[in-house]
Amino acid sequence: MPIFRDHIGREVSMEVYPPQRIVSLVPSQTEWLYDLGLDDQVVGITKFCVHPEHWFRNKPRIGGTKNPKIERILELKPDLVIANKEENRPEDIAELEKYIPVWVSDVKDFESALDMMHQTGVITNRLEKAKQWIQRAQNAAEQLHTSPLKRALYLIWRNPYMTVGTDTYISQMLPYFGYVNALKNVERYPEITASEMVELKPEVILLSSEPFPFSEKHIEELQRDLPGIEIKIVDGEKHSWYGSRLVRTLESLSSSPE
Repeated sequence: MPIFRDHIGREVSMEVYPPQRIVSLVPSQTEWLYDLGLDDQVVGITKFCVHPEHWFRNKPRIGGTKNPKIERILELKPDLVIANKEENRPEDIAELEKYIPVWVSDVKDFESALDMMHQTGVITNRLEKAKQWIQRAQNAAEQLHTSPLKRALYLIWRNPYMTVGTDTYISQMLPYFGYVNALKNVERYPEITASEMVELKPEVILLSSEPFPFSEKHIEELQRDLPGIEIKIVDGEKHSWYGSRLVRTLESLSSSPE
């Protein structure tokens, strides 16, 4: 029985290898499984797994990332569930692993994103294809020239405003887009007020398209409190999704920076 170690140090024993029935609880990892060629093997996804569209339209959905329907997952009889430490709740992972092997990623930066790609390539028997994608990511990253970096605040939520701490994947990836987090030594996803934004004196404020759907009216709203500071909407999937989306984003940036 093959045993794999996941990102949070757990040993995952696979009764069926390679897995023939996989449930993914993470949108970016769902897209990654698609690009690994696992169309027949993936039998369940979340309601937020919108890429690829034909999977979203046709694959069974098992609820959300934070509230998966455990009974529905068990009905699908998966050989493997692929989850993420940040996206999914520990109690759901604990309940699922009573019945099914659960492999958990913990993606914090570029290196751990590549390791997730490598490890899932191993555990799904798609290592050679995973290596090709990893090489593409490394090549694209080496071609990026993004200095000097602009000091930025990246907002993910409104009412209250929430931004990203320096220990998050989004923050660690900002330099690839030409930015550096204006926050220092702040963890996770802190709330922030407009007056606190003013005090930080960012050169630019980035409004993510997800999870809160910022729009032009929110730029106008913030601009009243922060005159003279550049504010723009950015593609949240490009900034926060890893796997194959990371590769395509880096390749796009290396040819024409955002």
